[in-house]
Amino acid sequence: MDIKHLEGIGLFQGLSKDQLAEVARQADEIDVEAGKRLVSAGRFGYEFFVIENGTCEVVRGDEHLADLGPGDFFGEMAILGDTVRNADVVASTAMTAMVMTDSQFRHLARRMPDVADQIREKCRQRTKELQTQA
Repeated sequence: MDIKHLEGIGLFQGLSKDQLAEVARQADEIDVEAGKRLVSAGRFGYEFFVIENGTCEVVRGDEHLADLGPGDFFGEMAILGDTVRNADVVASTAMTAMVMTDSQFRHLARRMPDVADQIREKCRQRTKELQTQA
């Protein structure tokens, strides 16, 4: 993955070039077709995603929860320890996303624990914000 694709994404704000390079080494970049289901409620989660471009929709049953776009992330519960997905996420448009498995994240945490802690904290903050809005 190209480090330039991570620059400007809020989740990685404040990381040095070396830290971003390590995140890029651990992550993969995927292209997704519109309509593709990336996350399914009730399934175990083993990865999280950061949208580089395009959009997706978060739904639970028939309820629309959110629209996500560039810079947004989802599936973070997989790296916070709560691995059962609580919503579906479907690409609304063609999109490109960074994906990191829990295994890749654990490797990052061993090599750069401060970086992993920062990502976890930003994920926790976002989860709290969403719970407050509900």
